Amino acid sequence: MKRIFILAFLFCVLVSLKAQYNKGVIVDTVLKSDTTSIGQKINYPQFENSEITIAKITILPGHSTGWHKHNFPVFAYVLQGTLTVEFENNSPKQFIAGSSFPEVINTLHNGSNKGADNVELIAFYMGEKGKPLSAK
Repeated sequence: MKRIFILAFLFCVLVSLKAQYNKGVIVDTVLKSDTTSIGQKINYPQFENSEITIAKITILPGHSTGWHKHNFPVFAYVLQGTLTVEFENNSPKQFIAGSSFPEVINTLHNGSNKGADNVELIAFYMGEKGKPLSAK
């Protein structure tokens, strides 16, 4: 429950929380899902030392993240460019600027920039203190 509260707080600018705001405040929901981008059920792990990391990631044209996986939920919002994600057992997906997606859990994937401009995204990692954000 603590993780859900923290995530909701971090997304309050981006996600509608069904709260009443003053006139002149516009809240657009950019992501609402209970599954990852390939249909996996999202479950929050119970860590003894939970830690949220928010990172801005830039992928230069022609480059990729390399094949990796996350052992916990990660959510991303694409600021610029088109991100192409390949998965170990699924068809690739593309995410354009202004889109968001829940990343896959315990599944190898590779994010790449096949365009001419940088891909920039903000990633929200629901991880554990002292542990890496991804594994190769």
